Amino acid sequence: MIKQYESHSILSIINRAAISKKAADLWNRFKMSTLAATAAPSSARWNIGLWGAQIALATLYLMGVWMHLLLSPEEAAAMGAVWMSEAPLAFVRFIGITELLGVIGLILPAATRIKPHLTVLAATGLLAIQALAIPFHAIRGEFAPLPFNLIYVALAVLVIWGRSRKAPILPR
Repeated sequence: MIKQYESHSILSIINRAAISKKAADLWNRFKMSTLAATAAPSSARWNIGLWGAQIALATLYLMGVWMHLLLSPEEAAAMGAVWMSEAPLAFVRFIGITELLGVIGLILPAATRIKPHLTVLAATGLLAIQALAIPFHAIRGEFAPLPFNLIYVALAVLVIWGRSRKAPILPR
């Protein structure tokens, strides 16, 4: 009786695992077919344009990474970023690290086609940085960098929309 119970429970575990694997396979096929069906056929021009926007956004943020990670606060203040000399150094370096991670996430997943949806999330994170930077500078009365911040916002919104709706990159 005990052996029959043990074999029955082992079989039920095996059956449940097989059903779970089949369900996971069906779900993955459904996700891929849904993504392929909802992704409108995009032209090569859109793809090239979005790559240009991603590269431009990454380049702009690399300048920020250079300022936040490699320059001393005094050097940055001499270049016009006075707030960096007044903020804690750890905060300035943290901003630089988050920008660097955003740049990596903006290019690498899309280029390798490994989890390319991370490109949209990276662009969203970079947009969040600007959503915090714009009021920070405005409150301090630093209006000179605001037009540049709006360029960052426009490029990030374009990448988010383009890579999630217009020309998504399908995973391998």
